[in-house]
Amino acid sequence: MRTCQRELARLLAQSGALYFDEGLTLKDGRPTPYFVNFGLFRTGRLVSDLGRIMADFLQETATVDDFDVIVGPSYKGSALAIATVEALWRGHNVDKSFDYDRKEAKTHGEGSREEALFVTGALGDGSRVLIVDDVATTMATKFDILGQLTAQAIKSGHSYYPAGVALFLDRQQTTAVYDADGVPEAGVKGQDAVKNFKIKTGLEVQTILGIRETVEYLSAEKIPVRQGGQPAVLTDSTVRALIHYLDLYGV
Repeated sequence: MRTCQRELARLLAQSGALYFDEGLTLKDGRPTPYFVNFGLFRTGRLVSDLGRIMADFLQETATVDDFDVIVGPSYKGSALAIATVEALWRGHNVDKSFDYDRKEAKTHGEGSREEALFVTGALGDGSRVLIVDDVATTMATKFDILGQLTAQAIKSGHSYYPAGVALFLDRQQTTAVYDADGVPEAGVKGQDAVKNFKIKTGLEVQTILGIRETVEYLSAEKIPVRQGGQPAVLTDSTVRALIHYLDLYGV
């Protein structure tokens, strides 16, 4: 594992952002033995560490040469975009711009002439845009932000060039499959969401870490992870639950 991967795994555990419990449910309605909540990176140190990890990853993979602007989908992606560009400047002397989407288009001030869909105005004609976000599950948020970039380009008369997507964590699972009543079918695999995104958009998706590697590392290093509300070294039953879950729904 790269240094940035080990650091991210440890940070997910130490912050409590990665946790295991019974009765957890994903947004798509399926049960899950674990959850990852990047909203828990809520202190200066934690968000600074996240930004440094992504900045190091982009530098190591030479992705830093491929974009001018980082766009982070609101809301969590907004903080991640800011943290990443700040860390690129502070740690690598690389100065990049950032932006993030609005939930409603701005129609006053500098947005009076055209409805502004993004906040900072960093997107200029010809901008190469890297999307940075927390996790990959269905990739719906990433499709949405590409649609907003297209809409903003049309409104402003500019051309933007998506340079790819960089994510902190990949859940490494397929999408849900629903029955006629809209209920997720248990044990049925849908699409590989990341692969489907790549095919439909032609964009590269880079992820610092996958959930399998994360749990394998934390278990081997005996690093405490929140389980049932309390931090403890990962138990065999917790690891088995994840393996079983990925056997059912994993890519």
